[in-house]
Amino acid sequence: MAQSVAPGDIITQPGTKIVFNAPYDDKHTYHIKVINSGGRRIGWAFKTTNMKRLGVDPACGVLDPKEQVLVAVSCDSFQFGAEDTNNDRVTIEWTNTPDGAAKQFRREWFQGDGMVRRKNLPIEYNP
Repeated sequence: MAQSVAPGDIITQPGTKIVFNAPYDDKHTYHIKVINSGGRRIGWAFKTTNMKRLGVDPACGVLDPKEQVLVAVSCDSFQFGAEDTNNDRVTIEWTNTPDGAAKQFRREWFQGDGMVRRKNLPIEYNP
């Protein structure tokens, strides 16, 4: 049963943070590579602390073992220094997909009793 096995690791490149550089009067896009380094198919989803400023495309998906995806994290233009950016981050959550499930993302995988793992990537803004 997939739920009783902890999801394997993922690798993100970059691994620890996302950096956006000034000026902030235009939209910036940063690409993150997400790699399923475990031995099972996983469902993954990104969340962000600031929906107005930060976007992720695609925001969710399914990865087979050793498969990878390129995800675009975008930052809309904003007034640097006039808004609080200290807590901005994106979080990727992932969980094993049920055995035999189609390779199509389902939100309910995250709402059952299966284990969900998380990785936070803080966002740094260089003035």
